[in-house]
Amino acid sequence: MYYLDRAHGSDGSEIYRTKAGFAYPLRKDRSGNYLVKSGETLRVCMTSDFFLEESDAWRAEAWDIIRERSDVAFFLLTKRIQRAKSCLPPDWGDGWDNVFLNVSTENQRRADERIPVLLDIPAKHKGVMCAPLIGPVALGPYLETGSIDQVIAGGENYDGYRECDFEWIKALRKECEDADIRFCFIETGSKFVKDGKKYLLRSKRLQSEMAWKSDMSYTGRPLRFNLRVRDTQLFSESEWHTPVFRESCERCGSRMICNGCSDCGKCKSNTVRIKAL
Repeated sequence: MYYLDRAHGSDGSEIYRTKAGFAYPLRKDRSGNYLVKSGETLRVCMTSDFFLEESDAWRAEAWDIIRERSDVAFFLLTKRIQRAKSCLPPDWGDGWDNVFLNVSTENQRRADERIPVLLDIPAKHKGVMCAPLIGPVALGPYLETGSIDQVIAGGENYDGYRECDFEWIKALRKECEDADIRFCFIETGSKFVKDGKKYLLRSKRLQSEMAWKSDMSYTGRPLRFNLRVRDTQLFSESEWHTPVFRESCERCGSRMICNGCSDCGKCKSNTVRIKAL
């Protein structure tokens, strides 16, 4: 994040509320239909942290938006899971069906520090993101609790990238397979180690393709969100918006967890409609 902000002349340490994008889930087209369709997944604050102390003043409004769009799944990722319980909305109860709470665990130290806190929080959906993975991580005991729905792994990029070893990926895959939990290997990172050899892959697209080619991702048991329209009507997956994937998506490591595109018509390239896993 800091590297990319510097590349665009911005200060990554500056914390601010986005102007146009904050209420994006509530935006509608000229016909009065939501731009974000029922059944889509939105990833929140992926270049920041939803539980930053500096954003406490805006979080209630963010929860209001998530509550209003109970027909959309919201993916929340944090390194500050210790703040999460105190930042939940008053009507949270045992969790909202449309919120997927995830922690970032780049090595074993962070896994052992953050995952127990995550497991102690009432939430319908919980996940672990080992990205950037900078050391071996064993998740077996945590996965055996049955509370983790998904594990994502990927190497490090940009300024000061550290190596990611394929052995770490294989070990995570084996643990997830044993627990029948979805595992997605999204990218190798810039410096990848396989069979003792080090490879430098500067292209993120190539990293993603190599992750796909490794065949390490594992579908696991279905991850289901009981999404509702305006907190009243529960609808089935057959009624969800069907994402569109381009030909370039076929060999992408993130395909399993990707929301696809909304097929707005602005892109004229050939498309292939495939139901998301």
